[in-house]
Amino acid sequence: MADENKQSGQQKMQAVVRFYSPSIMRLIILVAAIAAVAYLIVKNIDTSVNIIKVVLGFSAVVFIHECGHFIVAKLANIKVEAFAIFIPPVLCGIKRTEKGFRIRILPKFFPKKNDPEGDGLLSFTIGKKAKPGETEYQIGLIPLAGYVKMLGQEDTGADKASEDPRSFSNKSIPARMAVIAAGVIFNVIAAVGILMLVYTVGMNRTPAVVGDVVANSPAERAGLKPNDEILEIAGRSYNIDFGNIVIAAALSDKGEQVEMKVQREDGSIKNFAFAAEQLPNRQIRTFGILSPQTLTIAKLPKKYAKLLLEKTQLEAGDKIKSVNGKDVSENWQINEIIENTFEPFVTISVERIDENGNTKIIETRISLTLNTANQQGKTESKLGSVYSLVPRLKIADVTSKSDSNQPYLQSGDVILAVAEIENPTYEELNETATQYKDKELLIKVLRKDKDAKQEALSVNVVPRYSVKTKRVMIGIGIEFDLSQAVVAKIIDVNGISEPTIPNGAIITAVGKTKVKNFFDIAKQIKQNAGKDIEIYYSGENKKGKTILSFTDSENLNFVQPAMAEYIPFASLEKMYKAENFAEAFKMARKKSVWFVVQTYATLKGLFTKNVSTKAMSGPVGIATVMYAAVQHSFLSFLYLLAFISANLAVVNFLPIPVVDGGVFVMLIIEKIKGSPVSMKVQEVVTYAGLIFLGAIFIYFTYNDIMRIIFG
Repeated sequence: MADENKQSGQQKMQAVVRFYSPSIMRLIILVAAIAAVAYLIVKNIDTSVNIIKVVLGFSAVVFIHECGHFIVAKLANIKVEAFAIFIPPVLCGIKRTEKGFRIRILPKFFPKKNDPEGDGLLSFTIGKKAKPGETEYQIGLIPLAGYVKMLGQEDTGADKASEDPRSFSNKSIPARMAVIAAGVIFNVIAAVGILMLVYTVGMNRTPAVVGDVVANSPAERAGLKPNDEILEIAGRSYNIDFGNIVIAAALSDKGEQVEMKVQREDGSIKNFAFAAEQLPNRQIRTFGILSPQTLTIAKLPKKYAKLLLEKTQLEAGDKIKSVNGKDVSENWQINEIIENTFEPFVTISVERIDENGNTKIIETRISLTLNTANQQGKTESKLGSVYSLVPRLKIADVTSKSDSNQPYLQSGDVILAVAEIENPTYEELNETATQYKDKELLIKVLRKDKDAKQEALSVNVVPRYSVKTKRVMIGIGIEFDLSQAVVAKIIDVNGISEPTIPNGAIITAVGKTKVKNFFDIAKQIKQNAGKDIEIYYSGENKKGKTILSFTDSENLNFVQPAMAEYIPFASLEKMYKAENFAEAFKMARKKSVWFVVQTYATLKGLFTKNVSTKAMSGPVGIATVMYAAVQHSFLSFLYLLAFISANLAVVNFLPIPVVDGGVFVMLIIEKIKGSPVSMKVQEVVTYAGLIFLGAIFIYFTYNDIMRIIFG
């Protein structure tokens, strides 16, 4: 008997061990995960705090939405089984019971045998006895979204039938409609409330002022000028900022004339009307109006700040005082001076305040380039041309090097030949690289030595296919060699008579003026535009002359000097602040309505293909923007949350199964036909909606990731 009892005890012990072992393992994994997260937070405290703010901010918007459902459901006497912030599995749940407040922690991770209530091993009760409640308040483990679980209603389809009169399905259609619509209404109310706080405190936004205009853009052709203040756009004049300009262009129909009322620097008012266009390298249509900037260098992350200092000797906080000896008081004046400076460099004087608070003047030289991006050519290479004259190619940077024991390409090398093609254009370089995929390709370059003497040498490279660019690459960045007047090729450009110049020839003079580089060439052509321009050249032991003339004067502005290095200027900002509570409410209400209208207009643009899906952001993109807003200022973050709240109201009320709008449509159908839609139909429609939303989620997330990785 003793042996039998001993054996029975051992079996029970083994059963207990078998049951609890998985829970112990889960506990170990959980503790390890918490320790790892805690370590990462402590190690990256600033980043972690910002991420937490983003998560809490978005969760607050969802919480408000779910509060709408919850409050109206309670008012309609509907039994609410669970109110959760974040999504399952349950991290923590609390519910009032007869014995007190029952708290359960990770019940799915730590299950308990014979546990019909699903309390789990980590469950306990605190407090005094009280009347039991019906709702468990939960925090999910995954910090996204949230939900309200009502008896007789599921987001993933109709719940099983219930005889309980307090079931959602047993309530009147108006009551159910009110519950469903409440989340959306609360989001709009939240947007107004958040914006009231923002406008009461006052926040800086970029005003609706023209910083500059893009060459050959709708704004330039219409006659807009830097410092023009837009008082009214597309019928909107109250509380507008620069964002209204961007949105008005992006959401307008193709060819639609958008009206503007503009105040000039002299105080005069002028009316304009022009259509947005798809400009080069832009994902959305635009007017070509650039945002206003200050003369102060903006703050940058350390990596980029170091790079800026190395290339330009400029650092955050520097204020531009003069360009080439000319004083400037507005940012747009910098471009005005540079656009008329046909030189390889420009001298900039900046005011800098050191660590001790002392002010000093620093001078630095910034490299210039010739902006040819807007030139329209029939057979134009990617880099364009200087009035149909294509300069030789120069290596701007090297992203991958060949064997260290062999010569390799270097930044500053001028490409003389690739394979058998001398003085190749950008297109010819790409085509040849593709032909030599995974094979050795001979490239001849001209390189300056330590004494600034030029020598020609040959380098073998092996072009490889790049997943990033989806084409064969050599591993170099390309720009024009503007320092010498060598023409690689002549291309056909609209509005310009094609001159006859041999490939590889050197331009010696334009008109009666000798030239040394392409800056000189561009300057002389622009000064003599409207005339037949004589161009003198030499090459292969012979000299010659050709004529260049314009048939379209618009091409005169296609070639303009510009900074070769990107200089990040701080944006011009204006305080948007209400004078009183009533004014704050008015500003918040109108801005919230604008957010809603803007969201609907965006959706319309997607269906009419006026807005590209590539310009849309998914969860990753939204999180990235929210993180940037947190870094900028807390008020900017609140402003963005107001927009997201209004946006969520619109998206959630679309007639798509699963979201509130889809449920609302089902209720309308039930009202019309006099009976609920069958359970089977609801399930089919719901799963179709899930598949649709899942596909959109994946597509937009893919766009976000590609945008982050590849720019």
